[in-house]
Amino acid sequence: MIPVDGVAGEKVGVLGLGRSGLSAARALREGGAVPILWDDNPAARAAAEAEGFETRDLGAAGAMDDLTLLVTSPGIPHLYPEPNRVIAAAYAACVPVDNDIGLFFRALSSGAWDDLETPPKVVAVTGSNGKSTTSALIHHILSEAGREVQLAGNIGRGVLDIDPPGEAGVIVLELSSYQTELARALTPDIAVFTNLSPDHLDRHAGLGGYFAAKRRLFAEGGPDRAVIGVDEPEGRYLANQLATARSDDRVIRVSVGQKLSGPGWIVQARKGFLTEWRKGKQVGAIDLREIPGLPGAHNHQNACAAYAAARTLGLGPRQIEAALRTFKGLPHRSQIVAERDGVRFVNDSKATNVDAALKALLAFDRIRWVCGGLMKEGGLAALAPGLPHVAKAYVIGREAAQFALGLDGVEAEVCTDMGTAVARAAAEAEPGDVVLLAPAAASFDQYDNFEKRGEDFAAQVAAFLGS
Repeated sequence: MIPVDGVAGEKVGVLGLGRSGLSAARALREGGAVPILWDDNPAARAAAEAEGFETRDLGAAGAMDDLTLLVTSPGIPHLYPEPNRVIAAAYAACVPVDNDIGLFFRALSSGAWDDLETPPKVVAVTGSNGKSTTSALIHHILSEAGREVQLAGNIGRGVLDIDPPGEAGVIVLELSSYQTELARALTPDIAVFTNLSPDHLDRHAGLGGYFAAKRRLFAEGGPDRAVIGVDEPEGRYLANQLATARSDDRVIRVSVGQKLSGPGWIVQARKGFLTEWRKGKQVGAIDLREIPGLPGAHNHQNACAAYAAARTLGLGPRQIEAALRTFKGLPHRSQIVAERDGVRFVNDSKATNVDAALKALLAFDRIRWVCGGLMKEGGLAALAPGLPHVAKAYVIGREAAQFALGLDGVEAEVCTDMGTAVARAAAEAEPGDVVLLAPAAASFDQYDNFEKRGEDFAAQVAAFLGS
């Protein structure tokens, strides 16, 4: 646990008692604060009280009067579409609002690690797609190199639940826009921006607000190094804002969609080959094409970002390449769950939007595509570049028929449930085919979350292959 310093004897409100909320409450108590907790869910309050925490309706009249700080969970709206009633009460009472990410950076700058010869470093990763895989890749590369490293934030452990870092320790954080938009302290040593595509627009009042939340990771703390995906205008803007000259190697530009040039530090992947360039000269290269845990251009982008971060931490290209070859991928993200008779079964249940699903479709040549679910705004037209890779679609979900109608030029079979879709796709697959779950839709019409959907896919594949 990372104790929160500078709060001894103070009463601090904690709103939302999920993983991050309870973690923050424990770290505050460890630092000598008196946490006062609230969650609208009675079961969550009861669990907190069982740990000895005081609970209080923090939205009630006068509930903020003795608080010096309110710590809120990232999923709770604080501005758009409208503030939660407790956060609105904090604003009215002039009580500062923070989250566990802000508390973490506050704790890390407290001086507790000043006696270490090599202080710990923080690598923070944000973006729309690929941030989980990029974070896990960085963690894997450092682990394989024998470095002390911990993975936390939006993946792995709660950020305040990790062990205090030791000599030359590295903490890799995956940070969502919900986490970066409110944290009062954001001071990573290395910050990574993967890419940007529309998401969470209600929460951020549009794409501009969403990008602004991501940009705070770079603008607020001024990282020593910034690894920036520049295949979208926002990334190019961000890299330009951070660099003071064309040759400024504090900014590492990453691309899989264009050929970069110039005197700066560049890591790019083209036709499956990752190359590193510094001062106009190539200094490293890796063939990514045969690495099974990193299929497709989107994973090559993740590999480039992770490679760049690892290079800034002193690792050599051959060390990084060896680690990339042993990376197995993350569950529900281009995860190979089975292979038989030349047919691969790939679980990409995390592809909950059209942009992520398109990247999955472009990663394979001939696909038996399991897709569908709770459709999102914008329709399916953006999938068009990937549809030539689809031999046939097997559509699930309550809106399966409507979803199938949106797949122009693709043979589509309405299957509705996962078992039927997997059985039909597997029975019709030929050697060289990939049976791919990449839903391009949310899971909530049939599952609690995308993880449950991916687990069902894997279970249905196992059942079919075992029959």
